[in-house]
Amino acid sequence: MQKAVVAALLLALGASASATDITVSAAASLTNAFKEIGTAYEKEHAGDKVLFNFAASDPLVQQISKGAPVDVFASADQDAMDKADHLKLLAPGTRKNFASNSLVLIAPQNAKVALKNVSDVAQAGVSRITIGNPASVPVGRYTKAALENAKLWQAVEPKLILGTSVRQCLDYVARGEVDAGFVYATDAAIVKDKVTLVATVPTETPVTYPIAVIAAGPQAAEGRKFADYVQSPAGQAILAKYGFGRP
Repeated sequence: MQKAVVAALLLALGASASATDITVSAAASLTNAFKEIGTAYEKEHAGDKVLFNFAASDPLVQQISKGAPVDVFASADQDAMDKADHLKLLAPGTRKNFASNSLVLIAPQNAKVALKNVSDVAQAGVSRITIGNPASVPVGRYTKAALENAKLWQAVEPKLILGTSVRQCLDYVARGEVDAGFVYATDAAIVKDKVTLVATVPTETPVTYPIAVIAAGPQAAEGRKFADYVQSPAGQAILAKYGFGRP
C-alpha cells in the first residue's frame, strides 16, 4: 500500500515538475479568441498553463524590452512587431503572420446622428469620435492613414477621443459616450447588440497579425509550441469563429 502511495506521489510530482506556464502578450483585439485558444491548448498539453497579458501592441513591446518575462508576442500590426524585431527581442525565424482583420466605423445603437458612410464623420452633428492613439495603438495607425487617404483627417482630428487600446474605443461607443468610433470588425461583432456597423473602411495597408517567440522568454520551447498551435488548423478554426481571416 505504502509503495503504491509513494508511486502516486512521484507521478504527481513528476507531472507538476513538467508543467509549464507559458506567458503570452497579445493585442487587445485578440482577447476573446486567444482565451479560447489557450483553453484548447491546455486541454491538449496536460499540466501546461497559458497566461495572457492583453493590451495595445506598442506598450506590450515596451514591457518586453524592459524585461517582462514573456514567451510569445502577438501584434495587431507589422509596425509593432518591427519595433520588437529592431530591439532584437524575437527568436530568429519565428515571426509569422497568423490572422487578418478589417477596419470598421461603428456608432452607438442610440446614436443622435445617423451615419451612412465614413465621410459622414466630418459633419457638424458629429462632435466626438474615438480612435486608438496612433502613437501606440495599431488600430489608430490604420485609422489615421485611412482618414488621411480620404482627405478627412483635418476635419476629424479636433473631434478625436484617443483610446489606449481598441477595446477602450469599443467601450466608448458601446456606452454611447461618443458619436462614432473606428475599431476592428472582430471587436464590433462582440457587442453587436450595442453598436451599429456603419461601414467597412478601406486600408492601404492590410490589417495583418504577426506572432513571434521572444528570444529571452523563460519558456521559449513551449512558446514555440503555442505559436505553432495558433497557426494550426485548430487555432485557425477558433480565430475564424471570432471573425478573423487568414493572413
